[in-house]
Amino acid sequence: MGRAAGISSGTENALVAGEPQRVSQRPYPIVLIKPSHYDSDGYVIQWWRSTIPSNSLASVYGLLRECADAQVLGPDTAIEIDAYDECNTVIDIKGIVRRIQKAGGGFVALVGVQSNQYPRALDLTRIFRKQNIPVVIGGFHVSGVISMLPKLTPELQEALDLGAVLYAGESEGRMVEFLRDMASGQAKPIYNHLKDTPDMTAATFPVLPRKVVTRVAGHYASFDAGRGCPFQCSFCTIINVQGRKSRYRTADDIEGIVRANAKQDITRFFITDDNYARNKNWEPILDRLIELREKEGFKIRLLLQVDTLCHKIPGFIEKAARAGCTAVFIGLENINPQSLAGAKKRQNKIWEYQEMFHAWRKAKVMTFAGYILGFPTDTPESIARDIEIIKKELPVDILEFFYLTPLPGSEDHKVLHMKGIPVDPDLNKYDLEHACTAHPIMSKETWEQVYRDAWTRYYSDEHVETIMRRAAATGLNKTKVIDGITLFSGSSRIEGVHPLQFGFVRRKIRTQRRYGLPIVNPLIFYPWRAYDFTRTAVRWIKLVRKYRAIMKKVYADPDVTSYTDHAMDPPAGHNAPMSDFVKAYADKIPQTHGAPVRESALG
Repeated sequence: MGRAAGISSGTENALVAGEPQRVSQRPYPIVLIKPSHYDSDGYVIQWWRSTIPSNSLASVYGLLRECADAQVLGPDTAIEIDAYDECNTVIDIKGIVRRIQKAGGGFVALVGVQSNQYPRALDLTRIFRKQNIPVVIGGFHVSGVISMLPKLTPELQEALDLGAVLYAGESEGRMVEFLRDMASGQAKPIYNHLKDTPDMTAATFPVLPRKVVTRVAGHYASFDAGRGCPFQCSFCTIINVQGRKSRYRTADDIEGIVRANAKQDITRFFITDDNYARNKNWEPILDRLIELREKEGFKIRLLLQVDTLCHKIPGFIEKAARAGCTAVFIGLENINPQSLAGAKKRQNKIWEYQEMFHAWRKAKVMTFAGYILGFPTDTPESIARDIEIIKKELPVDILEFFYLTPLPGSEDHKVLHMKGIPVDPDLNKYDLEHACTAHPIMSKETWEQVYRDAWTRYYSDEHVETIMRRAAATGLNKTKVIDGITLFSGSSRIEGVHPLQFGFVRRKIRTQRRYGLPIVNPLIFYPWRAYDFTRTAVRWIKLVRKYRAIMKKVYADPDVTSYTDHAMDPPAGHNAPMSDFVKAYADKIPQTHGAPVRESALG
């Protein structure tokens, strides 16, 4: 691990040899914050428990923890690290300021900042810089803008004008130098490591303290088994931030990460690879996890992100299930061949979807699929038709919808920026649940209505019952499925946030509001908040009761295990793809779709 952090071999050997170290005296506090973003009223979106762990927070914490253990700032300096995910924690800003000022050194690092979180990150920067606290901002927005655009955008320049440091790229192998720059007051305005991606072999373990992990529902930790992606999807930022050259951890490293977390009684993991099926080490990693589960009794549970051709890899789905995979996120994206081709998503083969979903269902793994609304040829009628096709012909459990969004760092954003085509200037809206640019066919109002209707259309009571009947017939965990339906159906309509930004028990802190908006008088805020909280809770109670009643009805059927429908029928093979899909897109399906698929990258 020392090689990855840039720690000298002499220091590392001294630590291994157990040489006595001088007691550190001067604290040097480093506070890591993963910012959230604002709701439509300007309040920070945060929860008692969030649902998605932050791998960026875990990675940076692991690198700094290694530096602290090696005393890279000298034996008289104790590097003290605290990590907070604002999605599940109210940040004690005043306490952080007092601590760093009392220590006479230290800094705040805003890590993993996505585009929609950048306005909140900038607001935190204003507060800390006003108190002369050093601030570093890193993450996908900073890295994406610097990687794709010829000059800094106004919001990045504003951070520099406030005296913040911008960090682009990955930190493995560079953390020691960066820490020493910060501690000596010699930090550069911008650190740009985008063109020199580090090797993942023997990279530092991304492990957070248990008290941080347990603020995520289900106590899920996260790690990346690989970085980078070979594809060229125009709406994606990963390929321009992490690169198109895939890099991988070894099975030994993954075992080390799992064992380190297991010492804290953490054995549930979200593997954050954009596409784990493309990881060349997928099999030895899964074999190692299977061994830990079946021979040593580790209670491992995995969430994976995979592509639509993963079922073509011999043994992949079966081994994923044995390794503890209980759910997968699949980038379905769309079923219109024109839309997929226009977005350079050529690897998605629509006629393979049904076979792929059946393979996961056979392994008793719950499927979540992402679906993008707003491709150039989309209309309200075509979107409604396609959702009905999916409901009838694909046995997917949970479908989640996104706007086609020109995220900074993507090719789509660069094209619009260079052509001067207007996009929404408010980065807070770049969360994949707002329309951020004009659509060639639909008005903004129509597009927004289509997005709202998509959730209602897919999660109709009739289709919720169908999903549950499919789950019962194939032995999926009924509670897990109905909970997923409830969360994904209700979060957008009740809480006003996308399910991937959802959590349990919403917090709204009166004084933590977006820069420029007034702080509401307590006599007005708290009665409003009590009403808002109660109204939301009542709506959730009604939804939970309705869906539980549907589940009870389904499982009361004595013939529940024999249920079947068109989507549950065994796939007929490549020469007989989905019937309604064929009717809608017969003239757009490549004529070679019956030939064997060659995917060398899957090997």
